[in-house]
Amino acid sequence: MLAEQRAEAILTELAQRRAVSVTDLCQVTGASEATIRRDLNTLAAQGKLSKVHGGAVQLNSEFLSQEPEMSVKRGLHIPEKERIARYAAALIEDDDVVFLDGGSTVMRMTEHLKPTGALFVTNGMECAFWLLERDLRVYVVGGALKRDTASAAGAETMDSLRRYHFTKAFLGAGGVTVKEGFTVADPEDAAVKALAAARARQTYMLVDSSKFGRIGAAAVLHIDEASVITDRAPAREFQDYTEVTVV
Repeated sequence: MLAEQRAEAILTELAQRRAVSVTDLCQVTGASEATIRRDLNTLAAQGKLSKVHGGAVQLNSEFLSQEPEMSVKRGLHIPEKERIARYAAALIEDDDVVFLDGGSTVMRMTEHLKPTGALFVTNGMECAFWLLERDLRVYVVGGALKRDTASAAGAETMDSLRRYHFTKAFLGAGGVTVKEGFTVADPEDAAVKALAAARARQTYMLVDSSKFGRIGAAAVLHIDEASVITDRAPAREFQDYTEVTVV
């Protein structure tokens, strides 16, 4: 595939998915990772996309009508998500009852959890698997599974969540602004997150700095209803409304 053809394929994929990883683009184009990275550098220099660690995102993507697939999200902002997840995992204590959603950053928390007497509840099937692998106590809320995230959502999930009270909830978000608060693209995901937060004493939103200034279609929480753990300090106005921890 010629360079011009690869560029067209990359931009087409990006237009359809909003965010793409280098690995996915290699599969689409048949090119090597080194070639794709050079293509992304060229397209970024031309102002056609924004290059991020592990892939690329659309320019001017302030509004989120749909979330990237989990395979894409896992490949984006890896060092930032790792720092956030490690810090968040260290907040869990033996007497905690913890809700973890199925987000890509929250999922990384399972890699850093130490042996603990805490009880974990999650709607993420992969998250539940890794918690079980670490011999931790885990309950899974029921409901219809979403193919892209392997997380449960919908009426049955909401009914299951209402049976619990949490000391801490760790959630992800697709976008964060002062006015719109924490948002995601999917209304069912938003409802699950909002209910988990409502049943928790303390809610932490794990958001890398790329999420600031972006807005999803579905509201989760107001900006002052959760603490933020992120990799880079946002605009001062955010810190006037909620607690922000930069790791």
